[in-house]
Amino acid sequence: MSDGSFISRKYRIRQGIQTAVEMIYPPRCLSCGALTESDFGLCGPCWRDTPFIGGTVCESCGIPVPGARDGYRIECDDCLKRSRAWRDGRAALLYRGGAKSLILALKHGDRPELARPAARWMAQAGSEVFRPNMLIAPVPLHWSRLIRRRYNQSALLALQLGRETGLNVCPDLLVRTRRTPVLDGKTAVEREAALTGAVAAHHKREHMMQGRDVLLVDDVMTSGATLEACARVCRASGANHIFVLVLARVAKDA
Repeated sequence: MSDGSFISRKYRIRQGIQTAVEMIYPPRCLSCGALTESDFGLCGPCWRDTPFIGGTVCESCGIPVPGARDGYRIECDDCLKRSRAWRDGRAALLYRGGAKSLILALKHGDRPELARPAARWMAQAGSEVFRPNMLIAPVPLHWSRLIRRRYNQSALLALQLGRETGLNVCPDLLVRTRRTPVLDGKTAVEREAALTGAVAAHHKREHMMQGRDVLLVDDVMTSGATLEACARVCRASGANHIFVLVLARVAKDA
């Protein structure tokens, strides 16, 4: 049998197996469970209800801004008022509608498989911030919350993002030294106060970020206080430039 015939036969077998699998387990929408054309996708209605970020965005936090690029750095009003501890930031979605439902399912609904498609969306949104030899690290979760949830959703996103980009990932580069209160509903000042001293570099991993660009990954950015705390730790530990990439960004008018 020639090499071409052998490869063709293997392809037909693989296609037959794939067809059989799809007949038994047809692709379904990640959000509502309706039938879709491909795995890890969204049906039409759920796609329309999921606010993907596109067009001109703030280069610091990734939120959409009006206007077009003009060759100068573009920042939203919030980022113009405060100096971020990182260099650039991007987000894949706005935290509302279908995006909010998906993230809550990933975070609290025991749906870790959502991290795979979410990381693909993040890879597209963050294409401009990736750098050679960059180290990806998730925002850490305190051990008490990790026991209750069984996984850190930000770590799952970081690991899948590493597979998408080929960049190295260190899931425990940073650690939570103490449990912080729930930050939902708190002001930016209250969030910053609650996070003071709550994040540290893992003493056995700190050397990995020295002189390297670090990409911090989280599921949602609200004020950015948690990412600020993590970025400051990375800078103090000798990291070069720090970037952030989140699955969703909270907008004030959302």
